[in-house]
Amino acid sequence: MNTKLQTEITIEDICDGFVYNELEGKGLFGLSGKLTIQPEYQRNYIYADGKRDVAVIESILKGYPIGLIYFNKVSANNFEVLDGQQRITSFGRFVTNKFAIKDENGMEQYFSGIAKDKQEKILNTKLLIYECEGSESEIKEWFKTINIAGVPLNNQELLNAVYSGQFVTLCKEEFSNSQNANIQKWSAYISGSVNRQDFLERALDWVSKGNIGDYMSRHRNDNNINEVKNYFNSVIDWVSTVFTDVESEMRGLEWGRLYETYKKQPYDPKDISKKVKELYADPYVKNRKGVFEYILGGSIDTKLLQVRVFDEATKKSVYAKQTKVAEEKGISNCPLCSIGNNTNKTKIWKLKEMDADHVTAWSKGGATEKENCEMLCKTHNRAKGNK
Repeated sequence: MNTKLQTEITIEDICDGFVYNELEGKGLFGLSGKLTIQPEYQRNYIYADGKRDVAVIESILKGYPIGLIYFNKVSANNFEVLDGQQRITSFGRFVTNKFAIKDENGMEQYFSGIAKDKQEKILNTKLLIYECEGSESEIKEWFKTINIAGVPLNNQELLNAVYSGQFVTLCKEEFSNSQNANIQKWSAYISGSVNRQDFLERALDWVSKGNIGDYMSRHRNDNNINEVKNYFNSVIDWVSTVFTDVESEMRGLEWGRLYETYKKQPYDPKDISKKVKELYADPYVKNRKGVFEYILGGSIDTKLLQVRVFDEATKKSVYAKQTKVAEEKGISNCPLCSIGNNTNKTKIWKLKEMDADHVTAWSKGGATEKENCEMLCKTHNRAKGNK
């Protein structure tokens, strides 16, 4: 890969023809249209938080260096930003009055409202830019290398870079676009940031059954994303149909896996809603995120709910009572061992060798209270299950 250092390009040059694409797809242009600021392999703009974007402008006004910028030379007169997209977009957005900074008096000022000398200082600031020229594999390998520092690329952003092309562009337009009207609905079931590709990652994870890289490689040159969209919408529609009440704990669950496991099972949404409300009102349920899979699976696997266990004081009290009675009768202090016919029939187990168990299973209405507690040897407790 060949590189050439440019030192005479100013912020004003970069901002000539600057276009900020609010839809965050492929775009963002500058340098009189010669520079693509957000090529397909780049992450979305993430500095628009009133802190990092402002810090870029304040650094320029204070004369602080803002670091090297790398361009990928794609033709004689056309370039793509290889590294520096966030910084370039920040001062491009400021110069075009997209956000404000605070002056010495704490008053917010847009570029058009700051002093003339400050405007000129920003526009005349020269940038250190390396023009890089090489093969696609060289450029992308370098892109990954220089993004190790700063805000590192996450897995999906790296995959977008490796498999950039029409398919990635279409995927980002659908799932990485914060202006998409469906984002609010999707956010009920997916956690993370649109800009950091979390929604796109979920869509690809679901359709590929967890093999995102392989799927992107096979579909890299596709000119549509119908399969991804259709599968994604099928999962979302299924979830919202089965669970008519939206709960905050739904966000981030493995809905793709649950859809594949339970999509052929019939469910009554009204009955499901009733069960969710009952479990949410149960003080013994510690893990509300497990409620949904617990119900889908037939309300069998109580481990998903992390039902509140008996405290140590209760265990010790019940153990002492059972052991005293057992020793008086000459039988095992494990009720199930005492009715057996093996050598454990009269064995007195130590406290550490026993587990606390619900006499009446929690799932059958038994409370996690002293009156519903019995101590069983570990073997019998684990064999008892939910009986």
